[in-house]
Amino acid sequence: MKVSGIFVVTGAGEAELLRDSLPALLAQVDELVIVANGPGSRPDELPDPVRIVVNDRTLGFSANVNKGIEATSGEFVIISNPDAVPEGDCVAALVAFADAHPRCGVAGPKMLNPDGTLQASRRSFPTVGGTIVRRTPLRTLFPPLRWQRRHYLLDAPTEAPLLVDTMLGAFLLMRRTMLEEIGGWDPGYKLYVEDIDLSYRAMKAGWERWWVPSAVVRHEYQAVIDKHFFTRRNLWHAHAMLRFLRKHPERLFALR
Repeated sequence: MKVSGIFVVTGAGEAELLRDSLPALLAQVDELVIVANGPGSRPDELPDPVRIVVNDRTLGFSANVNKGIEATSGEFVIISNPDAVPEGDCVAALVAFADAHPRCGVAGPKMLNPDGTLQASRRSFPTVGGTIVRRTPLRTLFPPLRWQRRHYLLDAPTEAPLLVDTMLGAFLLMRRTMLEEIGGWDPGYKLYVEDIDLSYRAMKAGWERWWVPSAVVRHEYQAVIDKHFFTRRNLWHAHAMLRFLRKHPERLFALR
């Protein structure tokens, strides 16, 4: 089997979003699994080829991704957010690129906002200084997309594939051999930073991460923690960043 797809669904709102994203992905993969995480997360109706894994208790995002990986068998695994809708040839473009680049462990598409503008989904690894600005009221004085252009790779070319540090985890194609080598996603992350950690461990193991613009996904980036400060989600993000720094203390020296 070549390509497996995974959705992690938490709550009725995300289940409703599958109305558009599920058929778009199902048409492009060999198997599709939904991990239903929590009350209301199981869709009412599903096409016969789609399988569902229902949790008996709520788990963190990474643990749910690992459950989806374990329930599938494809050479490549796609993790997709329920609000990410791939265009018709998206998966084929990612797979073709990965097949042509044997050390490509993770491939991500060009992500577009609902209005068709380019989404800042490709990024460099975070720094301490940049994270402090983005996650505190300093953000209002130094808007990240204006002051951290290097982090968001805003001046990098957009017409050709680009070797990057990491990409937004809303839609990623991953090579199963890479996942097996690095131990999958780290279930110690509740939410946030787990995609960065995956890319960082992949980098340490010699696997490449590529942004592939011929593959296109439309995604309504919620960016909840970018809009408010000192919320429960901001606390989750802070805990996740502390975990990342404990695992990779060399990043403490990456201040800029």
